[in-house]
Amino acid sequence: MNRSQRIDALKAAAKERILMLDGSWGVMIQRRGLDEDDFRAERFKHHNGQLKGNNDILCLTRPDIIADLHNQYFAAGADISETNTFSATTIAQDDYHLDLQAVIDINLEGAKIARKVADEWTAKEPEKPRFVAGSIGPLNKMLSMSSDVNDPGARLVTFDQVYQAYREQIQALNEGGVDLYLIETITDTLNCKAAIKAIMDLEDEGLEQLPIWISGTITDRSGRTLSGQTAEAFWNSVKHARPFAVGFNCALGADLMRPHIAELARVADCLVAAYPNAGLPNAMGQYDEQPHETAHELHEWAKDGIVNILGGCCGTTPDHIKHVADEVRGVTPRQIPDRPKALRLAGLEPFELA
Repeated sequence: MNRSQRIDALKAAAKERILMLDGSWGVMIQRRGLDEDDFRAERFKHHNGQLKGNNDILCLTRPDIIADLHNQYFAAGADISETNTFSATTIAQDDYHLDLQAVIDINLEGAKIARKVADEWTAKEPEKPRFVAGSIGPLNKMLSMSSDVNDPGARLVTFDQVYQAYREQIQALNEGGVDLYLIETITDTLNCKAAIKAIMDLEDEGLEQLPIWISGTITDRSGRTLSGQTAEAFWNSVKHARPFAVGFNCALGADLMRPHIAELARVADCLVAAYPNAGLPNAMGQYDEQPHETAHELHEWAKDGIVNILGGCCGTTPDHIKHVADEVRGVTPRQIPDRPKALRLAGLEPFELA
């Protein structure tokens, strides 16, 4: 299939069943016990500074590991697997002193690795095509919040810098063959808007149009993103992108995330997606929630008709994804509501003028 056919197949599959995303990448990479040499390989042998912990660079230095993880998640039942490019922007990679060419190569190769594995699975199981989501993660610098408690206007980056960093990433992911963009783990809606603008501008300039999946993060029991928005306000802020899907991931386990997903399910006129953590971390930072426990929670969501796409974030494994896939198989996906037209705006809270 060419990309246009894959996108059509993705949209058709979403109407038929609840789609499955993959699970955590960090926990699976940590289990490999990699050392500095794995992150350097020959290309970065003499690079200045530590690279261990920069999981994205493994697309260039240990592509075998990345391909194996895609394989594990597809084997577990995932329809969609993310590229290993969560922090692959010049802004985030500046912590490792990597230049623009290295960042472009990470995104390009990350997409190519995922594409190759997905196509191999589709060839083996044509009745269940596999898809690739280009992971566009958050930055370590925020546009909505001050970097200095004594100066409310202080910022470490400008909107134009964030926009440019995302633009570079998006171009490489598209060239590498992803089927959709996943702007994920959004803590700052303004950063997300820079990514959305980059996508829209590139499409206006002729880049092939791909579906957009937007996934925010409710950071704690306050029910708000880190930049202060409620679930509905967040939706009002990003719905102009006409996303393929919107949802939340990370920070919370399924039990605490549910009310926020239910709120999105009420207001969003697109697919609703969620990939929670395996519960909350314990005192040692580890996740104790077992696959059957995660699956039970998410089966309840599916049964109650509030989701279209499910997966896992921190602490989840291929075993978690397999259990969830088994639990929701055959369950009817959420029906997109037909909401009356109205002027809907947002600051930290939603505002609607009927």
